[in-house]
This record gives sequence, structure tokens and C-alpha cells, in this order.
Amino acid sequence: MIDQSRALRGLRSTRVLARELGMVLPRTVAGLNESTGWTPASPRGVRQFGEVMLDELVLSGFSLLGGNLTKEVRPLSACTAAAEELSELGIDGAHADPKPLRAVAIQRRRLPGLGAGLAYERMTFGHDPRLPKTLEAEGLGGPARAVVHLCRHRDGPRPWLIWIHGAGQGGTQDLVLSRISRIHHKLGFNVAMPVQPGHGCRRREWPPYPDMDPLGNVAGMMRAVSEIRAVVRWVQPQATTVVVSGISMGTPVAALVSHLERQVDAVALYTPILGLNGMIARHLARWGSSQDEFRELLGSPEVSKLTSVIDPLSVDPAPPPQRRLIVGAWHDRMAMREPAIALQDRWGGELYWYDGSHVGHIFSRRVQAVTERFLRSVASQKGEDAVFE
Repeated sequence: MIDQSRALRGLRSTRVLARELGMVLPRTVAGLNESTGWTPASPRGVRQFGEVMLDELVLSGFSLLGGNLTKEVRPLSACTAAAEELSELGIDGAHADPKPLRAVAIQRRRLPGLGAGLAYERMTFGHDPRLPKTLEAEGLGGPARAVVHLCRHRDGPRPWLIWIHGAGQGGTQDLVLSRISRIHHKLGFNVAMPVQPGHGCRRREWPPYPDMDPLGNVAGMMRAVSEIRAVVRWVQPQATTVVVSGISMGTPVAALVSHLERQVDAVALYTPILGLNGMIARHLARWGSSQDEFRELLGSPEVSKLTSVIDPLSVDPAPPPQRRLIVGAWHDRMAMREPAIALQDRWGGELYWYDGSHVGHIFSRRVQAVTERFLRSVASQKGEDAVFE
């Protein structure tokens, strides 16, 4: 009987996999046709097609993972107390000031590559975000091991870039994909790349993040914000400038840090998202009616009240508009365009549109050039003597 049940589950999974892979191509074409600025019969159009397909493949992966979700959905009644407390506290009241960072271990490492490779350090520290009472009561608070990867020059002080990764990232490969070597060696910045909970070397550690639990998602992002605030305060005495940037799921974290830490000098957001729970709910629709209960929970008014304390549209970044950068992807199939537009309307600053997709912007040399120009400009405005070798 058990073998038969496993066989049926395996058959269902195979059918779902075949369906999802079969839908990648039509979804790619439909997404590009819904957009503007796509000319299929051109080298640029072929590149855009490939990038949008990458977005759709990633979303299909999320949909496949959605088929293995737990059948137990947190009832709305279990979210009410936390929703009331968090909405009452607001952003400034809900996020406690972090305690000073005290490193438990610093390991020197080298990432293989061209020449001698990229030297970096992995710093580990214990951190308790001191979450609001209702989240603590749900077992979502308490200390956990935090990790940050560092690329530091031996002299100082130097300008610092705090780079916050997106969902599914956090590994050392981010040092390559984000071209940190150029920023470190060519622009003279020190770089800190915190590993968010549930990612990279923390993937199998408590707490899990993100998942389908709306309370867990809010607590997870608040924990990430607290850890990165501790990193910002740790680098501050050795920094001439502090720039905070985030990509995708790291963008609301970067936005909140730029609001809560008033000493941050500049902030940059790449393919931003707004509500994490709302974004997950929207993409669960791809799975069909089987995930309706999850989708309704994540899109409920109670969950909206929960997420009010991690809403980037409700923050006032410390850096002035000329030190705010938003990079949107015109053919973004994951976060879509709306968050970049809404943030630019709220924040002002520079909005740069990349003509590809959410995933594709990572590999764009034009986006890299915009990033380097922004960092140079920030250093110049602050009167820094960054070492541009």
C-alpha cells in the first residue's frame, strides 16, 4: 500500500513537471507580448527571449516546490494578535536596535578563479533580533548564528558596500555573479555580503525563511534587517562611506536598513519587490486551485497588517534622493515592473530600466556600469578618497 502511494505521488510529480516545463515557452511568449519594446527578429529580441525564459524557468521551479507544501495552513485567527501588535508598533517601534556585533569566528578563504582568485573572509556572529512579543510567543524569536562574507583591504578607512542577496542566493557564487571583485579591487570598496536566514551556508539551519507561513516570513525579514543593521554599525567606525544595496528579496531589507540606520550614505535597489507574502501568493496561482487556501491567507488583510512593518513604501531612507538608485527590469516576470515604479514615485532618485528580465539583469554589463557610476558618484559627493586603481 505504501509503495502504491509513493508510485502515485511520483506519477503526479512527473505529470506536474511535464506540465510546468511545457508551459515555459508559451508563458515566455505571452509575457513578452504583454510587454512593450520586444522585437523578436533581432539579436536584442533573442536575448530578451532567453532572459524571460530564465524567469519563467525559475518560477516553474517555485511552482514545483509549491506542490510539496504542508497541508497545514496557519489560520487567520492565529495571525490576528501579531497583526494588531505590529500595525500598532509601526516600523520604528517594531524593529529593536541591534546589540553590538561580536564575531565568534573569522575564517580566511579564497574563491578559485582567474589568477590567485578572490580572497574573502567568512565572519560568524550570534544575534538575537529581539522581535515583538507576539512573534516571540510563536517561537520565531531568539538567537541564531549569523554569517557575513567580507572582502576587505588591509588599509583604511575605506568606503563600504553592504550587498544583500535575493531568494535562493547567499552562497559564495554571489561573489562572482555580483562582480564584487571589480567593486573591491577597481573601485577600492570594502564589501560585506550578509547571508540571510535560510540561505547559503544557513540553508539547513533554524529559522527557515522564506516559506508559506506569513508570520515566519515577517519574522525572517525582521531578523535579516536586524542582523544587517548590526553589520552596518560594525563597519561604521572603519568606513568613510556606507552604501546599502539589495537585489530582489534583499530590496525591502535594504530599504528598511536605509531608514532605520540614519548613518547610511546611499541605497540601491535592484529588481525590487514590495510585499514578500503578496508576491508568493500571486505566483502560487500558477499551481491552480490546489493552493487556494495558502493564496487567500497570504493575500488577506490580516497579513497586510503584518507586513506593514516591512513595507519599503512606508520608509524614509536616510540618504538624499541623489544617493538613491532603483534598477528595474522592463521584462521582469518575477517581481514585475510595478514595484520599481511605485518606489521611484515614493522615493525619487534615479530609476534605471534594464531592457531584460529579473534574472537577466544580474549578467548585464550596462547594469554593472550604472552600479559603478553610482558608487563613484556617492564617493565623490561624500568627498571620499576611494582608491580607484
